[in-house]
Amino acid sequence: MQHSNEIYPIERIISAATYMTAGGAGFIWLIIAALAKKRVTPFLMYHILQSIFLAIAYFLLTVLCNMIYVILYRIPLINAIPYFINMPLPFAFGLSIIQIITTVVILYLAITSFMGIYSYIPWVSNIINQNTGRK
Repeated sequence: MQHSNEIYPIERIISAATYMTAGGAGFIWLIIAALAKKRVTPFLMYHILQSIFLAIAYFLLTVLCNMIYVILYRIPLINAIPYFINMPLPFAFGLSIIQIITTVVILYLAITSFMGIYSYIPWVSNIINQNTGRK
């Protein structure tokens, strides 16, 4: 019988995989659990919801940034700012600053969830805690 604070290895693997797939693995796991009529543990539900929330927020943020970039590209001298933000850095394996930040955040979330820790991102984790009933 599972204790309330025991986290099984499969839960850790799925929670890490759900961050690496932008919520896809977690969404599939929710469908499988619903079909099998199994209960999803609070640890796994927390990470699945957080990864899906972050994936949607990232998508909306990129759409907003693209709209801003279109406007900035038309303004002389200011049009270089979006270029420098998205410029591939040779010392960072060709990644841009935004890609480096995104990769570091995803790795942080995946590694901490694999370790069995409730990873924390300000504001996002607070919203997920309120919606899952976790304090």
